[in-house]
Amino acid sequence: MSRLDFMIININFKILKNFLVVLIPILFLTFSFSAISNSIQESSIYWSDGDSGKIDGVKFRLANIDAPESGRLGQRSGAKCPEEVELGKQAKEFVTSLTNNADINISKNYGEDRYGRLVVDLNVNGKDIAVIGLRRGFFRSWKHKNGRSIERKPLWCNRN
Repeated sequence: MSRLDFMIININFKILKNFLVVLIPILFLTFSFSAISNSIQESSIYWSDGDSGKIDGVKFRLANIDAPESGRLGQRSGAKCPEEVELGKQAKEFVTSLTNNADINISKNYGEDRYGRLVVDLNVNGKDIAVIGLRRGFFRSWKHKNGRSIERKPLWCNRN
């Protein structure tokens, strides 16, 4: 091997070495961000109505608020009037859009209710979902203490 061949190989090695010094951190950061975004997307929230649903398959209910029911009329825990069904759909749409692709965390866990759901305060992007929903009219206050309501369930129908 001539001296010129050796110099070319040496130069090519230096270029490769510099290329790898730049490429490896870029690849590392790319895979790290990909792993972070996947772990966030793995945590999923499903809303069955405006105030309850599942987080990663675990049933939950928002604490101390009520949303209109969206279940069929005449069911035991369903809506009491057609207006409530419509309001219930709007409340579900509100919380679904509010929490879609958002940073969600449980700020307080009150334990399970009589249906086996966790009763929780939820934050979305650092703000309390219940407070946002109350301000926008999708929720009404329904205070509880030790798993028992201390207020009457809010009415969502205009008639008595």
